[in-house]
This record gives sequence, C-alpha cells and structure tokens, in this order.
Amino acid sequence: RVAYIREAECIGCTKCIQACPVDAIVGAARLMHTVIADECTGCDLCLEPCPVDCIEMRETPDDVRHWKWPQPSPRLIASDRERAA
Repeated sequence: RVAYIREAECIGCTKCIQACPVDAIVGAARLMHTVIADECTGCDLCLEPCPVDCIEMRETPDDVRHWKWPQPSPRLIASDRERAA
C-alpha cells in the first residue's frame, strides 16, 4: 500500500510532510502536496495529522515494478565481503 493525496482537497499545511519518516511527500506551505509512490513505505503515519482527511492508502499491484527487495542480512553482507577480499 502507498499513500495517495487527493490534491484538490489538500490545503498545503505540511503536517503530512513532517510526519513522513522517509520524505516521500513533497510540496510547499499553502500549496498542494503529492506522494512519491516509489518512496512511500505504506507506514500510514501521514494519515492522522491531515486536518482535512485528504490522504488515503491505496493498494499497489503485485508486479515487478512495485516490488521492493528485502534488506540483506548483515551476515550475508559480511560473507560476501569475505569472499571478495
């Protein structure tokens, strides 16, 4: 899931921008904001601060373009570094 801002309803308060831990929302004060879908982690933290309730979570299709690789484990990274040395 990713956040989606109904831009026609956005008042540009910047509260969602401040709440987003990955800076996936862009915009300026008193101007509409938008979500960078590829950056959004779907954490929902932007929903509650919105005073006009113009943010919703939308499902993303399960295809290669929207799939995120999991973070490799530290052990895997260490073993790869040992082999490369």
